[in-house]
Amino acid sequence: MNTSELVELAQQLRVDSVRASAAAGSGHPTSSMSAADLTAVLLANHLRYDFDRPAHPGNDRFVLSKGHASPLLYAAYKAAGAIEDGELLTFRKLGSRLEGHPTPRQVPWVETATGSLGQGLPIGVGIALAGKRLDRVGYRVWVLCGDSELAEGSVWEAAEHAAYEHLDNLTAIVDVNRLGQRGPTRHGHDLDAYARRFQAFGWHTVEVDGHDVDAVDRAYAEAKSTAGQPTVILARTLKGKGVAAVQDREGLHGKPLPEPDEAVAELGGERDIRIHVHEPPAARVLHAVRAGHLEMPRWEKGEKVATRNAYGEALAALGTGRGDVVALDGEVGDSTRAEFFAKEHPERYFECYIAEQQMVAAAVGLAARGWLPYAATFAAFLTRAHDFVRMASVSGAGINLVGSHAGVAIGQDGPSQMGLEDLAMMRAVHGSTVLYPCDANQTARLVAAMAGLEGVRYLRTSRGESPVVYGPDEEFPVGGSKVLRASDRDRLTVVAAGVTVHEALAAADALDRDGIQVRVVDLYSVKPVDRSTLRRAAEDTGCLLTVEDHREEGGIGDAVLDAFLDGRPVPRLVRLAVRRMPGSASPDQQLHTAGIDAASIAAAGKLLVEEAVVR
Repeated sequence: MNTSELVELAQQLRVDSVRASAAAGSGHPTSSMSAADLTAVLLANHLRYDFDRPAHPGNDRFVLSKGHASPLLYAAYKAAGAIEDGELLTFRKLGSRLEGHPTPRQVPWVETATGSLGQGLPIGVGIALAGKRLDRVGYRVWVLCGDSELAEGSVWEAAEHAAYEHLDNLTAIVDVNRLGQRGPTRHGHDLDAYARRFQAFGWHTVEVDGHDVDAVDRAYAEAKSTAGQPTVILARTLKGKGVAAVQDREGLHGKPLPEPDEAVAELGGERDIRIHVHEPPAARVLHAVRAGHLEMPRWEKGEKVATRNAYGEALAALGTGRGDVVALDGEVGDSTRAEFFAKEHPERYFECYIAEQQMVAAAVGLAARGWLPYAATFAAFLTRAHDFVRMASVSGAGINLVGSHAGVAIGQDGPSQMGLEDLAMMRAVHGSTVLYPCDANQTARLVAAMAGLEGVRYLRTSRGESPVVYGPDEEFPVGGSKVLRASDRDRLTVVAAGVTVHEALAAADALDRDGIQVRVVDLYSVKPVDRSTLRRAAEDTGCLLTVEDHREEGGIGDAVLDAFLDGRPVPRLVRLAVRRMPGSASPDQQLHTAGIDAASIAAAGKLLVEEAVVR
């Protein structure tokens, strides 16, 4: 498009942003209006995309990091002929796929859910990594950011990672419109302040007037011609551009325009410009998914193996059997044992360093391109990436997360390193699967099973060695459990997972010597939980005792309780969990001090049986 045509297209995007927000009675039209010229030039002259084939491997990828500017995105879809005007006006209404912040659940042209600011660029880095290192296709990744979100630390994790990886297929477009939600942004219209920061991270920077379509056009061309480093285009714009009543004025964020009909008239009225977006080049991506039998590692009963070791070996084997598996780690691969995969499949291993938000975001970006990511770090450190996990669920992203060094059982390192809230965090994520194996064979089977699941999957592994209790051919269906001890004379059921399974078995032996029969359930699937086995145990024994190397809130105890929330009588339920703040001590001392070792379980069991007899 030439200059006058681009100006007209940008005005149409503004008009349609105003109209969509007015029809909804809510939305962010002023944030959309500031970026209209940036979007018009990209859509008409630089984006290569087949809207009829959103999965085309040669398509450029566009991420709207400032997801509140969704009216602009949907207006662009209308201009490209992907949606009709009638659908545009269903924006934010019940049943419409045009949600207030875009998600890919129903809209196939959306790469990832956005709206939690500071996530678009990190995920764009993941998509660009896929293009450069895995797909090896020449698509570009364009990320439209707002200036407010540059206050987020995750943006700078992404900036450093992109420069380190020389992602010259990535362009960030920053809509510097000066105004945030409650007033001016930190740096206002000081483009040089932003440029210095990006330059320090190794980016090529271009500063432009974001309302000069010719300057924007040249900036995009410069970005495409820049080799060896990512480019950021810093565009000075005005919020609410084109309507005098709202242009560059505070207090109007997130509100439809007060006089939308007058605003549309001021912008030149409605238009129906339709453009033909440039088609992508012919491209083909082959994920080398090998057929045939998957050879997973095997261990014999009685061997002592840390489940983190089993994870590393199982992931390396899965990577050999499936060419779509990729691994990411937060610079603790020698501890999580992701290094086993790195040695076998270095071309599919991504070192994310101590940047857990970027690690999870990269996993989401890789998953968006059809890869199967496993991302690992200490369970405690995944907590700082929880918002990325939450938004991955909103996106419907299929990612596997692994948290090692869980619980007080890690020993002397102390509470800063102990994952004690991770089960609760992951259970709360919509549609998640939470798994906690107790031995090596169980771990290997669950690592393989995760590959066939949907949504966010979480596997909890342990630092210390533990005896193998299951044979290598044992099956562990997700949603199941294993009854390790049972008899017709059981007076109590102990429900455990991970390290506490071994403590529960030792406690059962001790109680058996005192004439007290105890059932032991290995609840390796914490979510979904095995309701039928738990209900049967409650009926047979009358009391459930849960024991977990985790805080009392939100973990195994609450998962067990969920099995009895259907209106039936709730059985007697007693929980052993980590209630104190740990210090440094040996693993055995930690378990005892927390009251979750074999001796503590046996003591609690005796009290419960005695109380039951008295009653």
